[in-house]
Amino acid sequence: MFLAIAVDNQGTNLWEVALHGGTVSKVVLLLLATFSIISWVIILQKVVLMGRSRRITEKFRADFRKTTDWRDLKQAGIAYKLSPLLGLFSAGYTEVTYQLKSSLGAGRALIKSMEAVERSLQRSSVVEMGRMEHYLGILATIAAVSPFVGLFGTVWGIIDAFRGIGATGNASLATVAVPISEALVATAMGLVAAIPALMAYNFFQGQMKQWQTELDDFALEFISLSERNFT
Repeated sequence: MFLAIAVDNQGTNLWEVALHGGTVSKVVLLLLATFSIISWVIILQKVVLMGRSRRITEKFRADFRKTTDWRDLKQAGIAYKLSPLLGLFSAGYTEVTYQLKSSLGAGRALIKSMEAVERSLQRSSVVEMGRMEHYLGILATIAAVSPFVGLFGTVWGIIDAFRGIGATGNASLATVAVPISEALVATAMGLVAAIPALMAYNFFQGQMKQWQTELDDFALEFISLSERNFT
């Protein structure tokens, strides 16, 4: 996709600007294009992954509430591997099972410490949120750095333009317009890379808050059922 810019009575495009620019200009534009591609790859990957995770999580939550034997849900865990709730369930199930086996010698299987179950769920929640937030830091970095990289390219281009004016001694608009407009393309490209990355980062941060609420709610539900059935 090329952005048309007016530099004189004729139009030119970003590809032409990149070809006719200096070495620094080409490096800056290449770097910004790379940033943009990386951010879009992450955005599309996250959108697809979160959509699938949401659908699988809804199914897992429904199956969790219907099941009468958690062992069946544990054995079918591979089907829910994209759901962050599976990590919480596995951690809680492991702790509950350990405590129940440890208490068999006393005559009745009981949970001795709900605090231990809560801690295992909290640790798992941190792990799952970290997994879901993977690569979001890259989006934040691209959003923060790209405008400054573009500004650097623009400043460097303007310096070259004025150097050319000094060498030729001609400061007419026709002489100045083309190199300065080429320099400003770097700023435009910086914004092209930064704006989608920033918007996506803010959107995904909102999604992360929703997922954190989902995890907390499931942890409370798991604890409630554990207390009801095993204490």
